[in-house]
Amino acid sequence: MSGEDAPAQQQNAEEQKQQQQETKTPAESPKTESKPDPPPTSASTEAAAAAAADDTPAPAAEKAPEEDTFSYRALVLTGYGGYDKVKLQVKKGKPALKSGEVMVRVKMCGLNFADLMARQGLYDRLPSPPVTPGMECSGIIEAVGEDVTDRKVGDKVLVLNRSGMWQEVVVVATTHTFLMPEGMSFEEAAALPVNYITAYLMLFDFGHLRPNQSVLIHMAAGGVGIAATQLCKTVNDVTVFGTASASKHEVISQGGVTHAIDYRTRDYVEEIRKISPKGLDIVLDPLGGSDTHKGYNLLKPMGKLISYGAANMLAGQKKNLFAVAKTWYQQFSVHTLSLIQGNRSVCGFHLGYLDSETELIAQAMAAVMDLYRQGKIKPRIDSTYHLEQVGDAMRRMQERNNIGKIILNTEPMKEEEKKEEAKKEEEKKKDDKKKDDKKKEDKKKDDTKKEEKKEEKKKEEAKKDDKKAEEKKEEPKKEEN
Repeated sequence: MSGEDAPAQQQNAEEQKQQQQETKTPAESPKTESKPDPPPTSASTEAAAAAAADDTPAPAAEKAPEEDTFSYRALVLTGYGGYDKVKLQVKKGKPALKSGEVMVRVKMCGLNFADLMARQGLYDRLPSPPVTPGMECSGIIEAVGEDVTDRKVGDKVLVLNRSGMWQEVVVVATTHTFLMPEGMSFEEAAALPVNYITAYLMLFDFGHLRPNQSVLIHMAAGGVGIAATQLCKTVNDVTVFGTASASKHEVISQGGVTHAIDYRTRDYVEEIRKISPKGLDIVLDPLGGSDTHKGYNLLKPMGKLISYGAANMLAGQKKNLFAVAKTWYQQFSVHTLSLIQGNRSVCGFHLGYLDSETELIAQAMAAVMDLYRQGKIKPRIDSTYHLEQVGDAMRRMQERNNIGKIILNTEPMKEEEKKEEAKKEEEKKKDDKKKDDKKKEDKKKDDTKKEEKKEEKKKEEAKKDDKKAEEKKEEPKKEEN
């Protein structure tokens, strides 16, 4: 029980006692070990209280402490596999605050590619299931622990943490929280930490981006892609090549991509060589595999390739990132001489391994916040889903249908929305059943046609055999004549 709760509980006990005096109804025994001293009373009141006490076996029970009744919803990864492995559950009990920590009532959460990899067991920075995923969120501080002087209850903050952000309440170190600028929405705040810190550190710390340079941004319509494009625009005369499907070209071009390339229908290496024969200064590579080699060969002398993901392996074989990094390193180690002779560099970046570098992240966040206040960057929100719809949100990202950030809203779905969602799900099941039935019917028709063709073929072969037999019979007769 906290000191702040005690006066309210004393008042409740006194009210219950007065009700007992008026109704003379038996009540349960209290659960607290000690009882507060009653206020001074007159002689007549004392007499009435004594009379009531004689008729009452025990004082009324106090309400259960908040710690026992506190609950909040959380998304939990229950195992590795499909979208159904992330389930919405209710956690009970109020989280305890340690020194230097704050409790945040979460409003919005960010969805990242790392979360998709974690669901499939490909992201080693997430603890083993059952565990709550999520690296970023935004919300309002509800409580502060001891020694917290730079945050207060009511502060609007965005949060960056290794995991555990996909829930209604989170407890984190105050160093993992950042005050939201004036005018920033909770959606924007949840969309900013992972994507913009990643893009900022790659471009300016690793890449040392300068005026008149050229940059290749893969997945330019994704969260990091849009963040990187906006950050490139803060430097004069930077040429941005961006790969994305054709349907997204208009949006990314308006956002700052100089040359949009449809990677599905064109060879981006050839397209870049046509425009920039000398090559590129920086390549941001979230793909891995053969695209890493292509990106490296596109670099100018003194160019830099920065590898920060392995999206190509998401739907392929299951390996952890250490195995991917080891294979990648072995491939390039063989070509150490070519690295030296080419005067090119290869870097690896992973924000999840910088969680202890609080000063570095704080400096990058401060720079990003300044750019936001100046209106030079602004997160693009693709769509917002409720926690109940996390499967749909992940599917949208994994199928690469998003343009910008996908956000999870912690506010429960309204009954009308639930009914609409259930209706859509029912319609989807019906459509899926119709498709399956049509496939079965088409397969049946195909099988029937195949059987008919086989029968026709057999009849044709039988006719040919009969004809051959007839011809054989006719041959002796011809010889006799």
